[in-house]
Amino acid sequence: MHEKCGVVGMSVADRDVARPLYYSLYALQHRGQESAGIVTHDGFQQHKHIGMGLVGDAFADADLDSLQGSEGIGHVRYPTAGGVNESCAQPFSVSFKSGSLGLAHNGNLVNADELRAELAKAGHAFTSNGDTEVIAHDLARNLIESDLVRAVKKTMERIHGSYSLTIMHDDTVLGVRDPRGNRPLCLGKVEDGYVLASESAAIDALDGELIRDVKPGELVVLEPDGSGYEEYPLPGASSTAHCFFEHVYFARPDSVIDGQLVYDVRRELGRRLWAESGIETDVVMPVPDSGRAFASGYAEAADADGAATEFAEGLMKNRYVGRTFIMPTQDERERAVGLKLNPIKSTIEGRTVTLIDDSIVRGTTSTQLLELLREAGAEEIHVRIGSPPILAPCYLGIDMASREELIAADRSVADIEEEIGADSLSYLSIEGITEALDRYPGELCLGCVTGKYPYDIDGEDADRDVSRPEISGPAGADD
Repeated sequence: MHEKCGVVGMSVADRDVARPLYYSLYALQHRGQESAGIVTHDGFQQHKHIGMGLVGDAFADADLDSLQGSEGIGHVRYPTAGGVNESCAQPFSVSFKSGSLGLAHNGNLVNADELRAELAKAGHAFTSNGDTEVIAHDLARNLIESDLVRAVKKTMERIHGSYSLTIMHDDTVLGVRDPRGNRPLCLGKVEDGYVLASESAAIDALDGELIRDVKPGELVVLEPDGSGYEEYPLPGASSTAHCFFEHVYFARPDSVIDGQLVYDVRRELGRRLWAESGIETDVVMPVPDSGRAFASGYAEAADADGAATEFAEGLMKNRYVGRTFIMPTQDERERAVGLKLNPIKSTIEGRTVTLIDDSIVRGTTSTQLLELLREAGAEEIHVRIGSPPILAPCYLGIDMASREELIAADRSVADIEEEIGADSLSYLSIEGITEALDRYPGELCLGCVTGKYPYDIDGEDADRDVSRPEISGPAGADD
């Protein structure tokens, strides 16, 4: 399973925005490590720089100095649609007879191929195989005939899937969230302007103040001089489909997503994990770093119930090794585990252990971790997972393994327990997730743990009454 992307947009008064965007992208680095890019506008023309790798590798001082203008958008990417090369790096930019357009996208369209075919037939030439370019071309065509708000509305009526977008049309920055709110997007204020970002941590990095989440189906337009913003409710949906995995794994613990601090949610998930399947052992330890908040909540609940269980760190993380979760090949993931995590024998040797993690995807990493703990002298290892079994792929912005690669797709919990070498294994229930998030199941996207999705996806079941737009020609005339 690979990371999603991160987007940011910013409008300030009387200073270049490139460096604040750069700092924001650093705060969103966990959302994508393949490429990074920034597009700015100085009131006369657009400036762009994109590069492969981490944010610090993609930009030099000279690159930031060349990005002039007080408005801009930025992006960090892990590919969920399109290849791993600079042609697919974002923001995507294009110039056309109604001006210049830059677009950064977090999410994934499920009708991109239909739209691409229709646009190509109309004469649009594509330079990548990513869905972001499809959105940009459709929006550019609509901007020729309509004002900005109507053009965005027309495009939203044609695209189907998950998206949070930051867009720059000439020197105007705007953000839009898909009608079901599958991907996060928030609005914040800095001293001399406003910020749109995938997570509030990016606003915090600028010493800004979180104002609120962008609502599902809402367009927010920032004033070019940083003086304010305007809100436009666009095509809505009868129900939301917030991605529960943002709270489980993807978002930073210090971010506020849809009104909830991620760290608090993870601790609550840990408490519910104890209530559902707690077992008294000598020590409770997290898989760093994603399991830490779960383990803290789990240990707190165990202590409240009188269990004589110690919370301790038993695995030391080498922070100079990339996240194995998003390394491109299985061989690299396997090789990196031993480099990344080293057991602390004094915590483990001769003791019974509860190991807490956020999820199990393929199961390879879990197997290797348990082998490390056995070698360090653990007498028993009980694994507790802060999410339900992942049994189906994601089509909505996470480049998740196919069903053939997902360990839970065709195995029972008992089978997985045996395969990874645990003395016991328990997952958090779907009810535990929905209760911790204080949402009904129909307000969340649970497709990867139920196999039913809140969008119309070819070959998959839907969890609600939903259908994709019919793509048979250009968008309609102004209404």
